[in-house]
Amino acid sequence: MTQRPLRVLLIGTHPVQYSSPMFRLYAKDPRLEIQVAYCSLQGAEAEFDRDFGVEVKWDVPLLEGYPWVAVPNRSWSPGLGRFFGLFNPGIWSLIRSGSFDAVVFYTGYAYSTFWIAVVAAKLSGVPILFGTDATSLQPRDAKRWKLPIKRFLLPKIFRLADIVIIPSKAGRQFILSMGISDSRIVLTPFVVDNTWWNERASEVDRSAVRREWGVPEDAPVVLFCAKLQPWKRPGDVLNAFAKANVERAYLVFAGDGPMRASLEAAAKSLGIAERTLFLGFVNQTGLPSVYRSADLFVLPSEYDPCPAVVCEAMLCGCPVVLSDEIRGRFDIVEDGKTGFIYPCGNVDVLARILADMLSERAKLAELSRNAVTRMETWSPRENVETTVMAIERAALLRPRNVDRQ
Repeated sequence: MTQRPLRVLLIGTHPVQYSSPMFRLYAKDPRLEIQVAYCSLQGAEAEFDRDFGVEVKWDVPLLEGYPWVAVPNRSWSPGLGRFFGLFNPGIWSLIRSGSFDAVVFYTGYAYSTFWIAVVAAKLSGVPILFGTDATSLQPRDAKRWKLPIKRFLLPKIFRLADIVIIPSKAGRQFILSMGISDSRIVLTPFVVDNTWWNERASEVDRSAVRREWGVPEDAPVVLFCAKLQPWKRPGDVLNAFAKANVERAYLVFAGDGPMRASLEAAAKSLGIAERTLFLGFVNQTGLPSVYRSADLFVLPSEYDPCPAVVCEAMLCGCPVVLSDEIRGRFDIVEDGKTGFIYPCGNVDVLARILADMLSERAKLAELSRNAVTRMETWSPRENVETTVMAIERAALLRPRNVDRQ
């Protein structure tokens, strides 16, 4: 028996600005020898994003610093969000001939390629790791007929995993509720590149950004940063901001989507159009300036399992107000300490939080400091260690020939 790095295949739907920095760290870890397989290159190439409603190409490096391969997508109707939108039969031979010690899925069971890869791994005796960021059975479209189907199928699907990886404590409880043994669950925190965000945040000229926005330097600013989609409930923050009626306060929307026109019209009807800014889609390198130039970030979503924007805002020193449906971020948003949690859809409660906090500059400064401090232990370091632990645990379940040359 000789010690060697574990050879691991990571299967991703497409390059993502959050996962690429982690892949670079995995590639540097002496305990791992990784190969990333992408089913699509959306994000690294300019393409129309249906949720944002605009063409998107991320302006940070997504394909540098780690080994990757694009597995051809043979779908007759390619695209994300559809079962047969990703159909990559080449993943079969990649797994069957790759001599991997483990396969980690970042695809999800809602794609046909996931099932091709699962069968290939099972036939090859290769342990598989996958999970979910979900914290409940509630579907994004709120169609209740899906609930009994998910209740029946999901426990069977997750039992296929040798190790279930989840990004939050709420996610762990969700998986446990399906009868999955705790010994087969590993919490791997869903994080962003803390170093990148800290460095960029320190470079922001808040005064200059606010001049560009046409906002006074000392004015209280509330931020909504997400896709303007119904399940994000951007109208709640608009109505709460109007109801709070804080003197000289501004509301900034960073993001785009199908609700933009109706939100702009609502701002006019509420008499706050002059104090409401719509920045449109903001690419990754522009976001630190947005967060650093705001005082309070509100995410009122009714469906948003574990959003990365919460980490981004906190790293930039912007306290977060979350709806209580965003349970996947309760690990880092502590009510009254690093932010606030309120009942989803309750505009009156949200308005009171805005009214109280926007007039308490000292309290906002304290929340800001607490948010930055909390993120020191919710970082890529914790993700790498727990991910390696999960892979090692999976590999031990089905020992393979460690003397491979």
